[in-house]
Amino acid sequence: MAIDDPLLAQITPALAAAPGVAAVALGGSRARGTATEASDYDVGLYFHRGRPLDTLTLLDAVRTLVDRPETAAVTAVGEWGPWIVGGGWLRVAGKRVDILYREIEAVEEVIADASAGRISMHYQPGHPHGFCSAHWMGEVALCRPLNDPERALAELKARTQPYSRALGEALIGKFLWEVGFSIENAALGAARGDATHVAGCAYRALCCTAQVLFALNARYLINEKAALEAAQGLPLTITELASRADAVWAAIGRGDFDPALDTLRRLNSDLHVLCVRT
Repeated sequence: MAIDDPLLAQITPALAAAPGVAAVALGGSRARGTATEASDYDVGLYFHRGRPLDTLTLLDAVRTLVDRPETAAVTAVGEWGPWIVGGGWLRVAGKRVDILYREIEAVEEVIADASAGRISMHYQPGHPHGFCSAHWMGEVALCRPLNDPERALAELKARTQPYSRALGEALIGKFLWEVGFSIENAALGAARGDATHVAGCAYRALCCTAQVLFALNARYLINEKAALEAAQGLPLTITELASRADAVWAAIGRGDFDPALDTLRRLNSDLHVLCVRT
């Protein structure tokens, strides 16, 4: 497969040669075509359950790529938990390159579950809203394979299209009710003057709103970062979503909780109307 990005052309063969690496994929904004010059590179390393990833050899390969070899580091498999799994934060040619491990069989199981409407949420550092199991399905759907000699990624990608109606219904069923629930929890915190609790509940309400909007549009959401801004650009969405969310945060920052809650409640009402119409 031809790789038109010089940095990817440099790092892909070195990573693919590490024992246990079955496929290499580009993810994130660079795979979706929405990256800026400052965007990092998200690179997935896929391996088979029966063929462990040799992270020591991988580290040797990484040392040949990074700007400062003495700082090179990659984790063991599982060191970052069961959902992020492991990887490394690298700097190559002045660019940030984040490596993430994924076990092919585990991803295959998640895709089967998500396609049937079985999803789960998990605590995960780095993901304040939590890590939804369906993120793995979205990663495969949106990634760009860079090295896939066994066509393992191609086979997984084929299972992500079309977007599963059962998955959309499961996501809406899981997150729609939580929008209102989080808002009323925020109201309890507001009565105590607990700004931290109000902010946390507002964040959950807005993240759940993004989850519902992506599901309504049959789009994969794989990260809560910039999710509201992206949701605002979807065909089925809420009017002035991002600016109204900004107003929520401005009011909370002033300690003016009532306007923040009113805005959240109106957003929730608009979301329910949209769901009914859809």
